[in-house]
Amino acid sequence: MASPNVQIAHAGNFKTEVLESTVPVLVDFWAPWCGPCKMLGPVLDQLADEYAGRAKVAKVDIETDAATKQLAVSYGVTGIPALMVFKGGQRVAQSMGMQPKTALAKLLDQSLV
Repeated sequence: MASPNVQIAHAGNFKTEVLESTVPVLVDFWAPWCGPCKMLGPVLDQLADEYAGRAKVAKVDIETDAATKQLAVSYGVTGIPALMVFKGGQRVAQSMGMQPKTALAKLLDQSLV
């Protein structure tokens, strides 16, 4: 079951959900056909629950529409899953591919200082 703490972001709400967030946001650029992306889902759900109130987790399905696909391109996404941490409207960290929970927690922890 997906966590209610995971935000769904796309081109239409990326600015408000991610760039204007008052807390750091871990963004997962993914697609439904991507096996590693599916494996990462439960890890992101856990992180969203554990960091609720201190940080957010947002998922961007790059195949939602052309504008969202262009959003991913604008952030240099060339492969998925692509994970980025945004703080104060700026990208402060990024990682490519399937990552263990500890590595993603470290990225979030670094953005909280």
